[in-house]
Amino acid sequence: MNKKKISLVPALRFPDFVNSGDWADMRLGDLICPVEERAGTKKYTLMSVNTGQGLITQIEKFGREIAGSAYKNYYVIKKGDFAYNKSATKQYPEGYISMLTEYEEGALPNSIFTCFRVIDKNTYSKIFDHLFHANYHGSWLRQYIKIGGRANGALSIDNRHLWAMPITLPEFEEQQKIADCLSSMDELITAEGKKLLALKQYKKGLMQKLFPAEGKTIPQLRFPEFVNSGDWGTSSLGEVCGITGGAGFPIKYQGLKNLAIPFIKVSDMNLTKNLKYITVANNYIDQETAKILNAKILPVNTVVIAKVGAAIFLERKRIVLVPCCIDNNMMGLIPKPFLNPQYFYQYLTTVLFSELAQGNTLPAINNTIVSEIPFPLPCLKEQEKIADCLSELDKRINAQTKKINALKLHKKALMQQLFPSFKEMGAEINSVN
Repeated sequence: MNKKKISLVPALRFPDFVNSGDWADMRLGDLICPVEERAGTKKYTLMSVNTGQGLITQIEKFGREIAGSAYKNYYVIKKGDFAYNKSATKQYPEGYISMLTEYEEGALPNSIFTCFRVIDKNTYSKIFDHLFHANYHGSWLRQYIKIGGRANGALSIDNRHLWAMPITLPEFEEQQKIADCLSSMDELITAEGKKLLALKQYKKGLMQKLFPAEGKTIPQLRFPEFVNSGDWGTSSLGEVCGITGGAGFPIKYQGLKNLAIPFIKVSDMNLTKNLKYITVANNYIDQETAKILNAKILPVNTVVIAKVGAAIFLERKRIVLVPCCIDNNMMGLIPKPFLNPQYFYQYLTTVLFSELAQGNTLPAINNTIVSEIPFPLPCLKEQEKIADCLSELDKRINAQTKKINALKLHKKALMQQLFPSFKEMGAEINSVN
């Protein structure tokens, strides 16, 4: 291992390494070798990357294998090898580097991946997996991406910049201790994620029984007090709610926060931690502007959805908890007084508006299409019972989501303590570039 000693240690060290001295600064290229073996005619599991999740099979990601005639040139990697996906995402604008952990071997497209293997015997490979997941490489590579730009939708980065990336590490045993600690956190996060998935699947299955199947007038499962209450009524969305569109947003109000009325755009649908509700927006207007724009002020309990563009396919539905206006890429569904608002929302979560979208270049749904969607209508008390049951599950799902997010924040904070800051790591080598 080529080392250049610098005075650099993390804020937090395990007790048995407190007196182990400074960490060493080196280059990634000194610790690895590129992997460029080609698949040829031999059969391998075809891999792709889910950003933040890691290497998965093409079948998992795309539902099928997509290699075609390019397969023979795919890179072959083995368990413990790394693959750098040179495609920008919102979370990883400099691309994502993932370690193969679940399969013994796999094959990846050579057109967008750079693959490498740790060969230095004093380096514990797993520690890189945690660093790359935290986007350590991004803090180094972004300076070169600005220069290189993009080619055919992929980031144009010369591999020599990746190999030149500075890495600051302790001795092998301390690397192992750090990586194993962080891996334990990952295992806990994964376990809690499985609990969250189970809750969501349970709710989905329960909803299929609490609402009538297509062509039926009563659900498979009813609460005891309603078993002998007769058939449900059948209505349409146009009969049980008001349907309204939005207005164009005035640029002069961009970013204003001190006005009274939230002006909700599609991008605001994920602003709140509880993804069932909307309480805030990035932009606000006043009453006078709403009148000028002919923008309807929607009441509390309106359910808003996207009605234009790719956002339709995300199937996001949100309840607004404050009077608001929406932009012209959205639609507001205002439940009538004889509906329980939570029941209204819960049923809408089962409706796939994306299946009603028209147009290939710019998919859209309109008021007429939406108004004709069938809507099952039990009595108000049964609506309330169903809504209370499903809302309680929503609370548990939200609490579990918060727990997972808290664990992720804890891991992030722990990494900040267990490693020198990304800015400090390699600073001395960088200073002589």
